[in-house]
Amino acid sequence: MSAFDLPDAGRTTCSQARAETSAAVRPLCAAVPWRLARRLSEDAMLVADELVSNALRHGDGMTRFSACVHDRDLVIRVRDRSAALPGDRPHDPTRPGGFGWLMIQHLSRRVSIDRHDDGKTITAVLAGVRPDEGAPARS
Repeated sequence: MSAFDLPDAGRTTCSQARAETSAAVRPLCAAVPWRLARRLSEDAMLVADELVSNALRHGDGMTRFSACVHDRDLVIRVRDRSAALPGDRPHDPTRPGGFGWLMIQHLSRRVSIDRHDDGKTITAVLAGVRPDEGAPARS
């Protein structure tokens, strides 16, 4: 299992965190022996970027980011300082955004939230391509 951690992520700005996240996820996607499909790699970047952005904007700051391959799936974890759970907010045409959490859930095979005394960890699992399959499975 390979992992990339950003243990000092609490000090970064949103653009710095996104750059560090991209620098961690891209090589991981490229290095796996069963080769992630291009679409899955793009999905992984979107999910990682959205989780990091949400942690910084709504979660009182990100404290840890990690990405690893486990059982041929890509697992992305983001920890933040807020115990508040993400949720779908009603669409407001006067405000930008509001679709990130829904997108994370759609692109991931599984999403889980673990609460801690000092915040929460959101884990998104994206299905990988097996050598005998043509495309990642989604549910």
